[in-house]
Amino acid sequence: MEYQDLAKKDFQYLWHPFTQMSDFTSRPPLIIERGEGIYLIDTQGNRYIDGVSSLWVNLHGHRRPEIDQAIKDQLDKIAHSTMLGMANVPAVLLAERLVEKTPENLTRVFFSDNGSTAMEIALKIAYQYWTNKGVSGKTRFVSLKNAYHGDTLGAVSVGGIDLFHSIYRPLLFPAYHAPSPYCYRCPLDKSYPACALACLEELEKMVESHRDEVIAIASESAVQGAAGMIVMPQGYMRGLREIADKYGVPLILDEVAMGFGRTGKMWACEHEKAWPDIMALSKGITNGYLPLAATLTTEEIYSSFLGDYTKTFYHGHSYTGNPLACAAALANLEIFDRDKTLEQLPPKIRLLSQWLEKFQELSHVGDTRQKGLVAGIELVKDKATKEPYPREETVGFQVIYKARDKGVAIRPLGDVIVIMPPLVIPEGELDRLMEVIYECVKVVTEG
Repeated sequence: MEYQDLAKKDFQYLWHPFTQMSDFTSRPPLIIERGEGIYLIDTQGNRYIDGVSSLWVNLHGHRRPEIDQAIKDQLDKIAHSTMLGMANVPAVLLAERLVEKTPENLTRVFFSDNGSTAMEIALKIAYQYWTNKGVSGKTRFVSLKNAYHGDTLGAVSVGGIDLFHSIYRPLLFPAYHAPSPYCYRCPLDKSYPACALACLEELEKMVESHRDEVIAIASESAVQGAAGMIVMPQGYMRGLREIADKYGVPLILDEVAMGFGRTGKMWACEHEKAWPDIMALSKGITNGYLPLAATLTTEEIYSSFLGDYTKTFYHGHSYTGNPLACAAALANLEIFDRDKTLEQLPPKIRLLSQWLEKFQELSHVGDTRQKGLVAGIELVKDKATKEPYPREETVGFQVIYKARDKGVAIRPLGDVIVIMPPLVIPEGELDRLMEVIYECVKVVTEG
């Protein structure tokens, strides 16, 4: 089908996520036809560096022969069977591999199909854990402002991004929201490290004041991604674990975005050995091939669900543990081991750091933030005062449209330019990615 026909049908039938459609339909759409390694290829044969890993999911590149073959082999056996009361081979094997690779206190795996559902499951498990133990009154989670855990109502309830979430507030359950560890725009008007992690102290006060109500502490792991790649300061994650231990509540960590090597370690919580009691995984688990998610927990929490039927975890999805997705995930994990993916990252992380230093020279770059091969570049109207651009100027989108013209596909979070390429991006292409973004930021903000 010709591009013009596809574009017309796109505008006529599709409703795109996180997209103001009146703006989207004002310019020709980018329509991807295929992928190759770190590149996206559109219907007209133009190639684009996949600078955000197709929304943070692709790790080892598009069209990996090993994953292609694993799916084909599984398709010759069975595409799907229910996990209600029975198992399938890839799901069993993947559960074993995840337990082997995640923190050693996590021993049980519950599958679902996306990050939101992984967090919904985590929240429900934490709540029912207390109920099954006969403890009443535990009805509130403590989470963070600027948090994003997905778009289903439970996940939104522990989220904290007003632009995304405020309209749904009448539908949400109440939660306590502690200050975000957003050092560039500290909500407590302090400076790190002189602040001695005052935002963490506020969270502890919240837990202490409401300890009889608190079900669990829920947090993204190391980076508040959707808020603009807000990197938690050194000591924050470890502090979360210590507070959870001190007050005897579970720690839920959302590794959906930052898991599977994004931060330079397999799990973001490894940096400070902040081991969770419940952990949510998705995005990179299948290398972006098929929807899959996993919620892992400890043997202690799992054991509280054993006994009579009133303790059963009545939760599940039609495609829980889908064999095709699990086969893809197994092949993806094999690539990690065989190609030593994590061992290849340090030179790329250093190269990214060097580029971010260069970005600081630009007149309208207020802050650059990095954790591993993940970065955010915050653009501001006034560097001295940190005054943001008016939202209606859509400066972030101006940058990404210019970058697209130069063969780079990225997407902003407001006026934060997000950089999250596949882990396998060669240094030459990483250099090119950053060069294009630098040029586009300079042109858009400085003329």
